[in-house]
Amino acid sequence: MIQIDEIRLYLLRMPLVRFFETSFGRTTDRRILLVEVVQDGISGWGEVTAGEHPFFNEEWTLSAWEIVKEYVAPRVLGKRLASAAEVAGLSKGIRGHNMARGGLETAVWDLEARLRNEPLWKRIGGGARPEIPCGVSIGIQDTVDDLLERIDTELKAGYRRIKLKIKPGWDIDVLRAVRKRFPDIQLTADANSAYTLKDTEHLKQVDEFGLVYVEQPLSHDDIIDHATLQQQLQTAICLDECIRSPRHAEQAIAMGACRVINIKLGRVGGFASALAIHDAARDANIPVWCGGMLEAGIGRAHNIAMASLPNFILPGDVSASKRYWARDIIAPEVVVNERGMIALPEGPGFGFAVDQQWINELCYLRETLRA
Repeated sequence: MIQIDEIRLYLLRMPLVRFFETSFGRTTDRRILLVEVVQDGISGWGEVTAGEHPFFNEEWTLSAWEIVKEYVAPRVLGKRLASAAEVAGLSKGIRGHNMARGGLETAVWDLEARLRNEPLWKRIGGGARPEIPCGVSIGIQDTVDDLLERIDTELKAGYRRIKLKIKPGWDIDVLRAVRKRFPDIQLTADANSAYTLKDTEHLKQVDEFGLVYVEQPLSHDDIIDHATLQQQLQTAICLDECIRSPRHAEQAIAMGACRVINIKLGRVGGFASALAIHDAARDANIPVWCGGMLEAGIGRAHNIAMASLPNFILPGDVSASKRYWARDIIAPEVVVNERGMIALPEGPGFGFAVDQQWINELCYLRETLRA
């Protein structure tokens, strides 16, 4: 039985070790919203993966703070729950704001696993493999030479897949240069909705590069146009931003809008929704992989658990802590071995210790909510 006594919110500012640029713009530091849920002195932790601005979707860190505080937390505090699987339903009346809802939902899953003294990956039905394969997402660089150098560094570190951010003016010629230098690597491209169907002839050129997929080339809320574009491309389309629920995944699969799906815990509202999307894709023989949102260690640890589910066949964006942070908020930090793999942690919950002292130093806004 779960009955949460307190919910603690922390807003942190964490500088990235290197800027990260997409078609949305360049990020140099992250504002991270953490959710701690407490029952009988035991804590579960979640991370709200919204960005600093409402560019990926309608959410941003400060809006998520208010949504969690005013709408999500009151629906969960003090309720008697048979399991963490019930949490998503408590906030389903809130339209959108999946990242705010998911940040609290994942914290309760972590709490439940800790109360049961078992790994989170086991609690959600994962553990299909003892290690998860890792890829990296490389943002838009200042020059192509800078990009080639970054790719070489990541390949030497063992990463199994390279994903490049693209946008108009930084796409075909860049991919061509990368393929010339690295002809045999697993390569993907992520457009973050930077194109329209008017760019179909231009996008057809990606077929020459042997990409595993091209990710979300069209609008963030579109499925229909992606189905039209997929008919024109040999390259598989992977959908990201527009898959916000199991129903969206089912519709996209039925329409032939994609051949791959990226699952992000925050984007879909937490584990309950992610598990349903995973199962729908599995039943349709559509592979999935775990996307990233520049998470700190808590969100990264949740991603590791999710990526151990059976249909997470493709390498995801879960990578080592040191790629993003001079010091992460968990211990030990996430490490990728020389084979490009992360071992599943064996401890209870998400399997890492929370560095409370470091969180306190980084925190510039906090609040405790009680039933």
